[in-house]
Amino acid sequence: MNTIVTVKTVLQVKLLPDETQHAALKDTMRVFNEACNFIAEVAFREQCASKFVLQKRVYDDVRKQFGLSAQLTIRAIAKVVEAYKRDKSKQCFFKPTGAVVYDQRILSFKGLEAASVLTLQGRLTVAMQMGDYQRLQMGRGHGQADLVLVDGVFYLLLVIETPTAPPIDPKGFIGVDLGIVQIASDSDGESFSGETVENTRRRYHEFRKSLQARGSRSARRHLQRIRRNEARFRRNQNHVISKKLVEKAKDTGRGIKLENLKNIRERTTVRKSDRAKHSGWSFFQLQSFIEYKAKREGVIVQYVDPRNTSRQCAACGHIDKANRKTQSRFQCVSCGHVANADQNAAINIAARAHVNEPIVAHDDDKGPSECSRKPRPLGRGN
Repeated sequence: MNTIVTVKTVLQVKLLPDETQHAALKDTMRVFNEACNFIAEVAFREQCASKFVLQKRVYDDVRKQFGLSAQLTIRAIAKVVEAYKRDKSKQCFFKPTGAVVYDQRILSFKGLEAASVLTLQGRLTVAMQMGDYQRLQMGRGHGQADLVLVDGVFYLLLVIETPTAPPIDPKGFIGVDLGIVQIASDSDGESFSGETVENTRRRYHEFRKSLQARGSRSARRHLQRIRRNEARFRRNQNHVISKKLVEKAKDTGRGIKLENLKNIRERTTVRKSDRAKHSGWSFFQLQSFIEYKAKREGVIVQYVDPRNTSRQCAACGHIDKANRKTQSRFQCVSCGHVANADQNAAINIAARAHVNEPIVAHDDDKGPSECSRKPRPLGRGN
């Protein structure tokens, strides 16, 4: 009997509560996270990351002090335990607008139009808004969902399981070079998201600098909004690029080879004028998107050592710093081979042997732990 292999992804659904429902959801979120902070204090003091032990210790106190339902109390304990399993060295703190974790006992769906959500005021039937992609995928929902609040708007983030295609035996590989001017260039000579992305990145960068120089409370609030907008832009672009690369690999029966980017920022240096570009894009996120989309389509992904890919001649193999004449021009000092520098590097990546796979972040790069990270809406290029 064949086992169906699935890949887990997150589906975003927008909620449309009325004014009373919005207040009830926000109040539930605040109290839920206050309860999480209470549980976290006990867990840290007693150095306890066991859900069973912690539940016996705090369950009755949480029910009495915060008025949470039985299942919301269980979910709060589970959220704290999950955070402490990642890092026991410091006490975890949950923001008032941190995610509320729901399961099937306290969250259900009324078709594709509304969700029944448990709050401190009881069950509420809240209208939902979703696009065609979400409607198609809703039936694959599995396990828990997170209620998040972003810029005053409530979303449900659902884990869905999508069946993967059988792995394709690759007839060669597409090499993908990640860069500053062109975010991604492949060994076929195609580049992805150049000038448009750079213009948007530069606009955000200049806007951020002016707000930072102002330093007012209003400017700081505006900065937070700018960061979220930029993160959504990056995420959407990474979805679009990864989708195109995986589709090309699948259509041509090839696999994809990527650079192992572990410690890449420490191993590479760039000019001062390019530092913002170098650090301002989520390359780990792009690779993770390529990886899960490829797995879903049966496309093989391998990682290679990136050292000297930009200095090595794809024609004769000679390695020399002088080969890279400019950002875009490659000319081998040994054989005279001339090529676009990004494509030359991508060809080298495609030809290199497979190495151990890196740990790739599956969100906006691995940042703060779950207890302090604010979830963000997903991009629409899935």
